[in-house]
Amino acid sequence: MVEPKRDVMAASTSKQVIFAALAGNAAIAITKFAAALFTGSAAMMSEAIHSAVDTGNQVLLLIGLRRAARPASESHPFGHGLQLYFYTFVVAILIFGLGAVISILHGLERIRAPEPIQNPWVNYLVLGLAVLFEGGSWWVALRAFNGQRGGRPLLAAVRESKDPTIFTVLFEDTAALTGLVIALIGVVASHVFGLPVIDGVASVAIGVVLALTAGFLAFESQSLLTGEAADPATRAGIAAIARSEPGVEGLNDLRTMHFGPNEILVALSLDFDDRLSAADVEAAVARLEQRIRAVHPQAGRIYVEAQSLASHAAVRAAVMAGGGPGALVSDVPGGATTTPRTTA
Repeated sequence: MVEPKRDVMAASTSKQVIFAALAGNAAIAITKFAAALFTGSAAMMSEAIHSAVDTGNQVLLLIGLRRAARPASESHPFGHGLQLYFYTFVVAILIFGLGAVISILHGLERIRAPEPIQNPWVNYLVLGLAVLFEGGSWWVALRAFNGQRGGRPLLAAVRESKDPTIFTVLFEDTAALTGLVIALIGVVASHVFGLPVIDGVASVAIGVVLALTAGFLAFESQSLLTGEAADPATRAGIAAIARSEPGVEGLNDLRTMHFGPNEILVALSLDFDDRLSAADVEAAVARLEQRIRAVHPQAGRIYVEAQSLASHAAVRAAVMAGGGPGALVSDVPGGATTTPRTTA
């Protein structure tokens, strides 16, 4: 099986990206705090807070990867893969709460009581070095993400990605570079024009950038956390394999759910030929599972229900009438899809 090797490689890539961001953000945060305290720049303080939050976020992502890798247990029979999605959501909350809100409040305070920046050349030096270090981390994350997206547009690849670690680091670093540019403009304008209020405006702008980044990451991670289906190509492939299995008269229903970046739960409702014996159905199910895993190794758990089309339709109608959860949801386009059969 290639699944363990692929999972290890994917986890290794994610960790490399996170460690690169962690090292860069930690060094940058310390330098920015020192510069902010020395010069009194509000924009620099916002950037220092931003880098400190990003450093903590990388630690949380590493914790999420570690906890998600734990094997299934009695209390978590489907494994702990969703832990990664939870920690990604926490990262988004921290970016907003500790990064955006504090930066905006600090900037507003400086706007109300502007103070001239002391020794602005320190800020120029620190911001310039930060752009270099942050740019290196951003480049590592971008290369890893480009290796995953396979030529798809950037936003489409993010929306379809089931591994949030790399695109979270990428968007964090993008927000960081944007914030650095804003901070640099604010410091230069405050110094050149003698208007320290611009420094506070830059701090507020950095907070807005962080808020937008946090909102986007929160939206994407909550979608994964609440149960996203496999991508359309994977669903279509599984459906085709199920329909082609000898003895299967029709595919009533197909449902999938990601329990981690490389772990998919597959539930199938199949209409088998009535002439098959119980042993024949069991053999068909075993073959079907092997064929699906051979093509889609991320299908870790596969559950097959033997159900006639009439029975499935009756159950579906009852659920729809009761308005129960999932009444109109199916991975099979148009609901139940079957191969027409004739009866004597």
